[in-house]
Amino acid sequence: MSRPISRVLMLLELLQSGGLRTVGELAARLEVDERTVRRYADHLLDLDVPVESVRGRHGGYRIASGHRMPPLMLSDDEALAVLLGLLAGRRAGLTTATGSASETAAAKIRRVLPERLGRRLDAVLGSLAFTAPPGTSAAPESAVLLSIADAVRHHRPVSIRYTAADGRAGERTVHPYGLVAHAGRWYVTGGDPAAGEGRTFRLDRISDVRALPGSFDPPAGSDPAERVLSAIASAPHRYEVTARVRGTAEYVRARLPAGIAIVEELPSEGGRGSDTEPWSRVDMRVERLDWLPAVLASLDRPFVIERPGELRALVARFAARLAESARSR
Repeated sequence: MSRPISRVLMLLELLQSGGLRTVGELAARLEVDERTVRRYADHLLDLDVPVESVRGRHGGYRIASGHRMPPLMLSDDEALAVLLGLLAGRRAGLTTATGSASETAAAKIRRVLPERLGRRLDAVLGSLAFTAPPGTSAAPESAVLLSIADAVRHHRPVSIRYTAADGRAGERTVHPYGLVAHAGRWYVTGGDPAAGEGRTFRLDRISDVRALPGSFDPPAGSDPAERVLSAIASAPHRYEVTARVRGTAEYVRARLPAGIAIVEELPSEGGRGSDTEPWSRVDMRVERLDWLPAVLASLDRPFVIERPGELRALVARFAARLAESARSR
């Protein structure tokens, strides 16, 4: 698309947003002079778009009220952003009272998309798992996300250019199993044929994706979301924390932040009464310990800290503060 045509369409988008736009404002947004803005407005009039000119000190251009604009036109990035936003809204409960508005809006957008783009977006939405509400982080390139989603859907190996956390960049061959959005970051889980093991990659660290010939069979019962959470929980941090908590693994997992703790229920030692309640082992990797005493107390279950010793001291001081507060009047 030539530069003048793209700017005429940009002018149309600005005017469609509603209200009166001054010539100076439009010139600044389009990065042209005011005379060129007037020429672009004439182009829209030639296309039967009812652009009204308002004279005066605060005059400018607007679309005539009651005019029905042409069908919505979206780029690949815009269509992906809209559909992902609708999906995230439904996952977070940000829907209308009926709960159907976002679904009907997505269906309308999906119907008018070109078949090629529709298939690629279906690949993203069909392979995506959400583990937590969205956060703020570096977003992946749309081309990277779409290409990997297509590979997930069709079980195709890909070659990626990946920059690791230590800054080292290199080519990797990956068998992608699934996409996961967690706490504002995107991940792809898959097999690493060279290493013969599963791997997890952040999409914002992938700069290029190239489809490779052939196909692969994903392992049966693989859970990409669980894989991502386990990888995050076991990543190296300043402190390694191990504790035993009286309670089932299901109970403990429901009360600890996802992606923070690896919880494993320990074999029962038998006995009667309350002694039959199982213990669970909790392993965490954290940068700070100061928030853990309150979290452990919130479990409302007996617990034993195995390591580190500093955490035991913090829990003791936390308990003393609670006791002092309880005695205060």
